[in-house]
Amino acid sequence: MSNVNAKLIILKIKKLLKRDPNFFKFILKIIPIDLICETKVKIIKEFVKEHHNSFISETESFKIVLKRRKHEKIERTSFIEYIASSIENNVDLENPDKIIRIEILGNITGISFLKRDEIIKF
Repeated sequence: MSNVNAKLIILKIKKLLKRDPNFFKFILKIIPIDLICETKVKIIKEFVKEHHNSFISETESFKIVLKRRKHEKIERTSFIEYIASSIENNVDLENPDKIIRIEILGNITGISFLKRDEIIKF
């Protein structure tokens, strides 16, 4: 894990945007990444399984969001079901407490454990 607190940076960016909404003219979305791993389904599952308790409490619900770029071989539904099978928390697709966002970019994958307000959309 990185020594940079991505969630703290998101808060600072939100404050900056309140003062100057046009500061980021060409950015559409900012999403903090908690973990980075190789794009192999078993490795991604192990990372999520090993780290989800640090980000999601026993009582919190979750959903998994998958974003793929330069890697269309992974079938969305079966991948999400496979990853979710290692987590005992309740799934809530409409109003989850946390979102596990998996961003696949070729052979690198970023994993985020987010609250809805930790994603900045312009």
